[in-house]
Amino acid sequence: MNYAIVDIETDGGVKVTEISIFIFDGEKVVNEFTTLVNPGTYIPAHITRLTGITNAMVKNSPRFEEVAKEIYLITEGCVFVAHNVNFDYGILGKEFKSLGLTYRRRKLCTVRLSRKLLPNKQSYSLGKLCLSEGIFIEDRHRARGDAAATVTLFEKLIAKDKVDDFKVINAFLNPRSKEATLPPLLPKEVFENLPQKHGVYYFWNEDKEVIYVGKANNIKQRVLSHFHDKKKKEITMCMATANITYVKTGSELLALLLESAEIKRLFPKFNRAQRRIRHSYALFSYADRKGIIHLAWNNLKLIKKPILKFYTVAEARSFVEKLCSKFELCPKYCHLQTNVTTCFHYQIKECRGICREEEAIESYNARVQTAIASLTFKSDDFVLLENGRNEKEVGYALVVNSIYKGYGYLKKQKKEYTPEDYINHLQPQFDNQDIRRILNAYLRKNEEAIVSLNIQSHSMDADDELVLFKI
Repeated sequence: MNYAIVDIETDGGVKVTEISIFIFDGEKVVNEFTTLVNPGTYIPAHITRLTGITNAMVKNSPRFEEVAKEIYLITEGCVFVAHNVNFDYGILGKEFKSLGLTYRRRKLCTVRLSRKLLPNKQSYSLGKLCLSEGIFIEDRHRARGDAAATVTLFEKLIAKDKVDDFKVINAFLNPRSKEATLPPLLPKEVFENLPQKHGVYYFWNEDKEVIYVGKANNIKQRVLSHFHDKKKKEITMCMATANITYVKTGSELLALLLESAEIKRLFPKFNRAQRRIRHSYALFSYADRKGIIHLAWNNLKLIKKPILKFYTVAEARSFVEKLCSKFELCPKYCHLQTNVTTCFHYQIKECRGICREEEAIESYNARVQTAIASLTFKSDDFVLLENGRNEKEVGYALVVNSIYKGYGYLKKQKKEYTPEDYINHLQPQFDNQDIRRILNAYLRKNEEAIVSLNIQSHSMDADDELVLFKI
């Protein structure tokens, strides 16, 4: 059996700048192919500092399409071997795909093999692993130097596995094995033990830091989809993942609520959309001298009664644009078109003419009020009943005084639950705009799920930080 031991350097993205391939027959290197590659893109300074590869060095080098045939042929019939194999294999796959070609080889990861055959190492990065095994790397972070070191490492791994009739390598090459799919640092048993249930999952790195939080209706299936995703962010995240933990929630709604709360609590590196927790702008309304109700946004600190809160001006404007379109409001009175006598939308029949005095003020104001009402909960105190984590319990989300208070679980019973039941088993959470979006989206599709409650406001006093204005 021949092995193509590969190392690739890139422009920091998905374009190859250097590739080195050693063909190893299990005993010795029988062929080699190494070349710089012109990526057709600019190599950033921080990548040059890491690899030593400059834009001048690759300027007259062949493009990938010029070396693709040689790469394809030299690796044909070989097992593709690399340290963090999914990275190198994924980069090559994308390069071939850009040429309209498919590149498929069996894979072996020397990180995963090392974890199995060289256990209890402090780190399995190529540099530290080679240092602990006495393997010299010439030209670290250059393709040929790293590939040559991987050859020596692979020789050691083969020698160790040979004693047991190559049991480990053969198991890794089994088509039904997930070893080649899983992140290099992640133990197989961690993935195998993931449930196929609703919940929230956490990706941890080697330093025991949470780097990503996600929600899923099927945790195991969703996690596996990350491993198959070839986007740069996903590849980088998976390469750093050394452990995965989870919390079962019983329902998609409770998973969404917990995911949002955990992202704001942990600030994971690879979560971006919900990491912000401070709102800076707010939507508000006011009536002008004619009695026409305006919708506008401004700095949150200047608004006494916000209708809705936003992180950025762009977010506020985008939201008002959608509201304006949905309820046929006038862009002039939604402050989307300023310094105009009449709005442009009238010409395309998306405004009924309030700005031209062709619509009654009462009629227009009624639509504005309807638009505002669409942003509020229809009940101040209510609970949303959901499936529990098992058949013996019920899950729920609680809203009191129009403020989300958290979620919890109760044992199933035939009689109705009391407000005290919900409060006593509550896992308190903070209310914020992301939570409101989740709840409102759910309620638009599941209005029948609301169970109204009669809770006295003094029974759920909240800290000032917890209280948000009703929207």
